Amino acid sequence: MIKLYQFPISHYCEKARWALDYKQIPYQTINLIPGLHLKLTKKLGVRSSVPILQHNDKVVAGSSQIIDHLETLKLNNSLSFDDELLNKQVVDWETTLDKTAGINVRLAAYHVLLEHPEIVKPFFTHQGPWYGPLFVSFAFNKLSKTMRKLMNINQQTFESGKQSLHLLLDKLSEHYSHSEFLVGDRFSRADLSAAALFAPLVMPQGYGLNWPKKVPEDYQELLNEFSEKLSWVEPLYQKYR
Repeated sequence: MIKLYQFPISHYCEKARWALDYKQIPYQTINLIPGLHLKLTKKLGVRSSVPILQHNDKVVAGSSQIIDHLETLKLNNSLSFDDELLNKQVVDWETTLDKTAGINVRLAAYHVLLEHPEIVKPFFTHQGPWYGPLFVSFAFNKLSKTMRKLMNINQQTFESGKQSLHLLLDKLSEHYSHSEFLVGDRFSRADLSAAALFAPLVMPQGYGLNWPKKVPEDYQELLNEFSEKLSWVEPLYQKYR
């Protein structure tokens, strides 16, 4: 049995979930509580990051590394190409998306949402252990400060991060305006990465989390700022998720 240790809100975890689902691989999801997850990840031999995939005796950490592992299984619906040149393009896109979209979407979203514990607490405890809500309610202020420090989340990085996202989205939206896929003639891990990592700024169905029907005004402003450049995300979710 494959186990996926994750945070439901994490867009990096969404990359792994989507890959497993797309390849029709059965797995068990184990939702962890931020802060308390460190004891388990240390036991698995991983520093702190999720997602973590456990497949028999093998432990794989990181969304891209998990997809690498799943591709070696040679099962359904490959997310790569046989052509070496096309695969290089896929790797280039995914690397850029992980470093730019992954980091800056997380930064932008948390900068706003951490000011709204009524929204974030259910994200952190979604389908987790029974004691999750108790711990998060008690430790939220400390947890919020720790996250801001570790992820370097502040007003200055929020603004610079948004600028980086706009530059990347200019390239992505232009590409998707004349091509259905980032690479080649079919859906690949490049498209999966793009849609998954930008999903918190779209809040699509299928993400694996119960998005609130109404978000705080400041988060809605953030969504609105990027909505035009993210029009390609929903179609990818609807067709491939």
